[in-house]
Amino acid sequence: MRIGMRRLLRRVLLLLLILVAILTIRYFDLIVYGISQAKGQLTIVWEARPVEEFLADPLYPDTLKQKLLLIDEVRTFAIDSLGLRDTRNYKTLYDQKGKEVMWVVTASERFRLQPYYWKFPILGSVPYKGFFNEEAARKQAEALADEGWDVNVRNPGGWSTLGWFTDPILSKMLERNAGDLASLIIHEMVHATIFVKDSVDFNENLASFIGDRGAELFLKHKFGPDSEEYRKFIQEDSDYVAFVDHVLRGTQYLDSLYAAIESEPVATKQRLKEAMIRRIVTTMDTLTLYSGRKPTRRFKGQLPNNAFFMSFIHYQSGQDELIQAWKEQFGGDLKAYIAYLKELYSVL
Repeated sequence: MRIGMRRLLRRVLLLLLILVAILTIRYFDLIVYGISQAKGQLTIVWEARPVEEFLADPLYPDTLKQKLLLIDEVRTFAIDSLGLRDTRNYKTLYDQKGKEVMWVVTASERFRLQPYYWKFPILGSVPYKGFFNEEAARKQAEALADEGWDVNVRNPGGWSTLGWFTDPILSKMLERNAGDLASLIIHEMVHATIFVKDSVDFNENLASFIGDRGAELFLKHKFGPDSEEYRKFIQEDSDYVAFVDHVLRGTQYLDSLYAAIESEPVATKQRLKEAMIRRIVTTMDTLTLYSGRKPTRRFKGQLPNNAFFMSFIHYQSGQDELIQAWKEQFGGDLKAYIAYLKELYSVL
């Protein structure tokens, strides 16, 4: 009987080892990526220092100390007045020493506004891939470009690990003005409070919406509706909404164009695509903005591609629906809206 049991256990163990080997081979790239991401994230977490150390340092600039104190106020406001999740996030600071620490790769089909999706355990399908190593990010972008995808690589202002790690303040965040900084912190706190698997567009649109509206409420609460900080935020928000609306209109033109030229030769498609994108970019300067800036300057060296336009669809295309629900169903009560969403969805 014991011999039979031993044979059975050996067979079960052998089958498990074979299964692990098969899974390792099949998901080798994902495992390697996961290890590199964990290493990058943990390095930042371990090297981050408590905010109190910077506040107590007589050599640390007073202007930056004020930003650190502001972040703490934003956290408290987001938790108490908005109902976002209380975590240990943003109680430490990582000094980037002026360098970028993360690169995000996105991609879209060349003649269709359809994103490339990466599949991850727990998170599901995601239309972007983050790297803590620039070379690895560039290699991924080059590989996708070689396959015929439109690719974009950008440096995010921040990111959320959905509560899996302790997210620190990044020193580059402190270069932002009060409104922009408040919006970013609240945006990332939303991700740690509400997250829907396989629904990146909803998650990012929601975080952007609550980030901006939450920042508006915070600035009014802290500085007052007549303050320079509040006025500046409202004007910058208005400029950004105008720019976003223009880009989203552009995505509709591109959608129509791609449908009309589907059967055309590739060279013809590329020529018409570039002409349409150039038209979208050129007409950006017709926007009436408080800043008086010319948006076309950012595209002086190179026209944007489909991956650029897809980012606005992911982050901004659902704003009108969110605003409508917030106003009509909750009377403009942001905390009540967030409480409702928390009941429906919770962070992973």
